[in-house]
Amino acid sequence: MPHLSDIKGKEIVPGYFGRFVHGETMTLSFVDIEQGKSLPEHSHPHEQITHILEGELEMIIGGEKMVLTAGSVYVIPGNTPHSATALTQCRVLDAFHPVREDYKI
Repeated sequence: MPHLSDIKGKEIVPGYFGRFVHGETMTLSFVDIEQGKSLPEHSHPHEQITHILEGELEMIIGGEKMVLTAGSVYVIPGNTPHSATALTQCRVLDAFHPVREDYKI
């Protein structure tokens, strides 16, 4: 059984470093985010559930701006434009359905 620290990671965009676990129909993404770093607005067909493990993450989801803090969860429907900026150092768990083939290393 692997440990999360044993899983090879990938920099998604500058300052966003993820480790990914893929099942048959979903992907878990464990992301460490540097303070002040932004993820540009994008969308994808995958449904996404975001859970903030540590820190404060400002997100704009479907045009609505919000600050997610440790313990916050948010469901992002597929094809919904969203972006993020880390107000502090963050650790985030994202679940995607279906599998994020583009996150396979």
